[in-house]
Amino acid sequence: MSDAGDGDEPVEGTVAPALAAELPGLRLRWTLVGDALGGRTPRALRRRLDHVSQRFRGADAIALRTRPVPRAYRAFFRQVGLDPDVDRTPAEAAALQRLVRGELHSGDRMSDALVLAILETGVPVVAFAEAQLEGDVVLRAAEVGETLPTGDYAHDVPAGRLVLADGAGPVAILFGRLSDRHAAGRERAAVRLVAVQVAGVPDVHVGEALWLAAEALTEVD
Repeated sequence: MSDAGDGDEPVEGTVAPALAAELPGLRLRWTLVGDALGGRTPRALRRRLDHVSQRFRGADAIALRTRPVPRAYRAFFRQVGLDPDVDRTPAEAAALQRLVRGELHSGDRMSDALVLAILETGVPVVAFAEAQLEGDVVLRAAEVGETLPTGDYAHDVPAGRLVLADGAGPVAILFGRLSDRHAAGRERAAVRLVAVQVAGVPDVHVGEALWLAAEALTEVD
């Protein structure tokens, strides 16, 4: 397994060869936060989310889908058989949540760190509890009979659906449900941040998304 410490350049992850050939530009990038601080959202992160929230009022949230990076994820959704107007892309889902709740921060540092990353860059980041992973995380299609290990939707992984998987099997449906066992929690622990880059998304956006999330998980209030 490759190692990436806090603040290092993202590590290049593995995309199944057949998938990479079918979807040029598809990449997996990740970084390790060795001592992520869980618990309540600190004041500094809350203030930053309040500032970001001011930019996501009704018209701005609707216009989000026209920006280059969110538009690239919408195009990718269609490539893999998802309707982005039904199964919303992560950036649009986060912006819609802001409209419904009237604010971005939830009070949970982990959730708020990921929201900050996606709304600032358009790139979705997933957080896994490092201790629960068996080897590297790869991006591939689910095989017949595979399931997520735990959670309400553990049975709902159709063959061929794109998943993030470790050495033991799927740990998350791509842009969807995570295994409850593997999702990073509120405790202080090592966390692996994973981003899926699609065609049309610049490297700098992916690096910034991972850096923003890592910073928010390590910043002391």
